[in-house]
Amino acid sequence: QVQLVESGGGLVQAGGSLRLSCAASGRTFSSYAMGWFRQAPGKEREFVAAITRSGGATFDADFVKGRFTISRDNAKNTVYLQMNSLKLEDTAVYYCAAGSGSYYTKTKGYDYWGQGTQVTVSS
Repeated sequence: QVQLVESGGGLVQAGGSLRLSCAASGRTFSSYAMGWFRQAPGKEREFVAAITRSGGATFDADFVKGRFTISRDNAKNTVYLQMNSLKLEDTAVYYCAAGSGSYYTKTKGYDYWGQGTQVTVSS
């Protein structure tokens, strides 16, 4: 089993940057694909970005291409989401998740979820 704890959220002005971190417990972090999802009030949880077990490949939602970057450090059991050029519509609770890698962009592909971290972008 894997426990995930996100951090790094907060309030930022439009155009600013934040880096989210997700620390995982356990010794098997490198055996999981990792993803970031987000959920805004009244909306469904949506895919943001994902990374393979080794970090050799990443997948991004169209709305974050060129702005967000997912990375991982398997030695530190941590996955990151660097968010640049933030927009008002990026306001949401951001969740990290761990899964088998069968469905990188869908919630059903992930077995473990963190509690989420709030990101609020102001004008």
